[in-house]
Amino acid sequence: MASGWLVLGRRVRTAAGEIDLVAERKGMLAFIEVKARPSLGEAAGALGPRQRERLLRAGECWLALNPGRGAAGVRFDLLLVAADGTVRRIADAFRLE
Repeated sequence: MASGWLVLGRRVRTAAGEIDLVAERKGMLAFIEVKARPSLGEAAGALGPRQRERLLRAGECWLALNPGRGAAGVRFDLLLVAADGTVRRIADAFRLE
């Protein structure tokens, strides 16, 4: 929120699964997956292909119910959280293949 993002939902449930955060800034819509592990490296490795696919489907479900959002584009971000409190955001971490 500090960088201008409006949080539209937290732990949003869809028919395809849950999205940790949905946020928008200047028309750019971001579906954000949060991964907390002992280290940033472990958190980054925690998102496998099956989970990425589930997130893509969940994002499609959310968009179908909210057609006016994401005018400037849609992306999937990854928010990594380490046990020591270090946080790293990977913008546009993966895309629809």
